[in-house]
Amino acid sequence: MEGLMLDRVLRDLQPHLPARTLGWAFPDETTAALLIEGLGNLVLSYRPPQPVLFVSRERLRGDPRSPFQRYLAARVRGDLTVVSQLKLDRVVVLHFSGESGFVDQAPTRIVFEVTGRNANVLVLEDGEGFNGRIVMAAREITGSRNRFRTIRTGGQYSPPPPYEKLDPRTISEAEARELSGLPLGRWRERVDGLGPLLSAELARRAGLPFSAAPEEAWPQALAALRDLVADPTVSEGVMHGGAREAARTEKAEALRKALREPLEKRVTLLTNQLNDVTRAEEGLEAAAQDREEADLLMAYAHTIEPGSSVAVLPSFDGSGERPVSLEPQLSAVQNAEKRYTRARRREEVYERLAEREPVLRAELAEAHARVSQLEQAELGTLEALAAQLQQERPEKSQYGARFTTPGGFEVLVGRNNKENATLTHRVGRSMDYWFHTQGYPGSHVLVRTGGRELPLPDILYAAQLAAAHSKARGSSNVAVDYTRIKFVWRPKGAPAGQVHYTDQKTVWVDGVSPEA
Repeated sequence: MEGLMLDRVLRDLQPHLPARTLGWAFPDETTAALLIEGLGNLVLSYRPPQPVLFVSRERLRGDPRSPFQRYLAARVRGDLTVVSQLKLDRVVVLHFSGESGFVDQAPTRIVFEVTGRNANVLVLEDGEGFNGRIVMAAREITGSRNRFRTIRTGGQYSPPPPYEKLDPRTISEAEARELSGLPLGRWRERVDGLGPLLSAELARRAGLPFSAAPEEAWPQALAALRDLVADPTVSEGVMHGGAREAARTEKAEALRKALREPLEKRVTLLTNQLNDVTRAEEGLEAAAQDREEADLLMAYAHTIEPGSSVAVLPSFDGSGERPVSLEPQLSAVQNAEKRYTRARRREEVYERLAEREPVLRAELAEAHARVSQLEQAELGTLEALAAQLQQERPEKSQYGARFTTPGGFEVLVGRNNKENATLTHRVGRSMDYWFHTQGYPGSHVLVRTGGRELPLPDILYAAQLAAAHSKARGSSNVAVDYTRIKFVWRPKGAPAGQVHYTDQKTVWVDGVSPEA
């Protein structure tokens, strides 16, 4: 049920308020009907995914079938005094005055969330607006079902988050003109109270294509919108053909949303990688300073007292003396060698990243282009883009990420401690090869060889995967041990993923994925 439809139901109720209520009936386990004197039954059907609120003259009967319905019948009593809607959202509140009697019943409110598969009916304590303490809920929603929003008896109710859309009841010609370039089927993105069905009905009444922008015909669209506010009923033709078109639009919007998230993550990842290039470039200045200080230490090593923490040495350019910090436990030459190593590492990192910079910029431009395409893409284009992205994803197995060595052997890489343990102790066979970085936490890498020997290119490939999926990622000359699975075991009482191994050999590789 869509926002304008709810608005029409509440408008029809307003002249009868305050209204005397004559009790509840419950035709089924997800329907509550409130009998209103002189009007009929106000029916709240809260079965997902198609909840509805309507007035029925039909005589409805039925006893409570759930604790929630029994609570409604016993405690939600008195005159219906106020009904209101949250903007034109699918959330309404009904205020009840309570009643005096043998057992007095306090004033209460019912909030009906007419929100598709998340439909719910809640009883709140008396108060104003849409916030308050939940006394009883038809469907309790815990953090295990929805980590963003919980509904629990005794908790505080918060309505759906606020949004900014045009109100079709007060929309001006200037505002409608601004929408003229937007396809009529997408006006609901900017106009409150419209859903798929009413969008299709809007196009029918305007006599315009559902998927085309009205452009100069915007006055027709505005007139149709105002007519829809007055009478938000949907014709039989729209219920069939129009609904199909609306369903296509709904599917396209859902697909667009699903595609936008991984693309935006891709943009963020590439942006961060380009920022790494910038930081590595800045590191060249530190490398130059390290080399200069190392040269000074090598030149004046004979003048530096052992155990010194600072050495004041004359600059090569004659600009004066320069203080150089030292590690006291190292000799002057060892301090110099440490600086040379650090400088060389920074330079190597920059060179490696700088080589990838053009590729990263091209990939970032392509990702930005794909994000831009999403907004205007039709369903067919979106489906093709989804298939393309699916093909580009690395193949994953039930246990670990899957790769293939140059020689055609399957490689499995654990993505967490549980997968590491599974690969090593359950999936791997005794003669398969096992890889792990030496001295760094990281993934277990399993190469399934079926007992065959592993050629050197395949050994280096798997070793690079192990280095790239460890804390040594991005470093150069990473030591990676490898051995047969039969030489790997889990110590008694050790946590998942912790192992001992013997009969290993070691190779040195860069901590960059070979796929890169």
